Parts: sequence; structure tokens; C-alpha cells
Amino acid sequence: MEVEVNVQDYFSTASEPTATETDSLSCPIATPTWERWFEQWLDTLQSDLPAADGYELTLRLTDDSEIQSLNAQYRHKNQPTDVLAFAALEVNSPQLPTSMPLSFPLYLGDLVISVETADRQAQQQGHSLETELAWLATHGLLHLLGWDHPDEESLKEMLNQQEILLESVELTL
Repeated sequence: MEVEVNVQDYFSTASEPTATETDSLSCPIATPTWERWFEQWLDTLQSDLPAADGYELTLRLTDDSEIQSLNAQYRHKNQPTDVLAFAALEVNSPQLPTSMPLSFPLYLGDLVISVETADRQAQQQGHSLETELAWLATHGLLHLLGWDHPDEESLKEMLNQQEILLESVELTL
């Protein structure tokens, strides 16, 4: 299975980032690592995926200001959040035939993660920024695949699945 991850790091593409932004908020995870992780996670989640030769998604690493703007625009919550997931697949639509894989990569959607919020949460939880970013990426990925947590039981299932995904790339909380 081939996985293509388009990583957009706001801090390395901003026209004039401040010294504080470039020093304290650059992503500690290289694109090849993200690609390896998403490939492993999607392999682990194979039963939740429509059959395809490969999968694509976009991962945008940003700051609180940009994610607050997106959160206000799309979720009508004018506050920063840690991760947003914009799924390309319709969960309730007819599924693609599983007996005949697609011959082109299937676009799963877009993930947006605030590195600022992730950094604060990592400090509060007592683990690395790398671990927090991976945790948020697994949460967003599950949302792209139709997982949700409207109640305590489904949240617990989703959090357990996130732990499994982290362990699959040798990370732990």
C-alpha cells in the first residue's frame, strides 16, 4: 500500500516568520517520518478503509491564529483547537467495491494541527511534542475514516484505537 502525505508546515512556509515562531514552533517531525507513520496507521486500520492501491491526505501544521480562523469558519467556534479533520469521503455514502481496488490513490482529506496548542498540551501531559503531534494526527485520521465520539463509550473506543496506532509506530503516551 502506498501512502502520500502532503505535509504543509506553516512555520517553514510563512513569508516572514518571527524568530520566536521559527525557534519554538517548528515541527520536530520530518515528512518521511509522517509518511511512514501514516502508512503504518493505515495498514493497521485496513479493515476501515475502502480498497485502493494507495491513499493520500494533506497534513497542515499551523499556529493558533490560523486554526482559530478555520475553526470559526467551519465549526462556528471562534477559538483555537488542537486538530481539525476535513474528510473527503462521505461516511454514509455507498461504499466502493472492496473486491476491486481503485487503480489510483484515494484522497482521504485534510488534517490541520496547531503546533502551538500541541506544544502546550504536550507540556501539560508531560510528554514530547512529537508524541502529542502523533496523537493528534491519529485522532484526525480516525475522523477522516468516519470515527466519531458523540458519547463517552465511542470516545473511549477512539482513544483506545489511538493508543494502538501510536504503539504501531513505537510511540507511547
